[in-house]
Amino acid sequence: MSKYVNVTKMSITLDNSVADELNAMAKELNEKKSHLIENALMLYFDMLDEKLSDKRLREVAEGSVTPISAEEVWKELGL
Repeated sequence: MSKYVNVTKMSITLDNSVADELNAMAKELNEKKSHLIENALMLYFDMLDEKLSDKRLREVAEGSVTPISAEEVWKELGL
């Protein structure tokens, strides 16, 4: 039985130089390549979240988006 729960197996295509670096890092750190890729993606997603937050703040500041208060959301949801 696999130790992995709720996982998705994927196939990816990498530039040779990226694949070579991934292989070297995995060997040096004695880590699975999938673990390194997962960690790298999580860090990248964190960076994208920050970028999207900055975009939303700009949109609010420019007036192109109107924020909704938490109270309004709770009321609409009946909470």
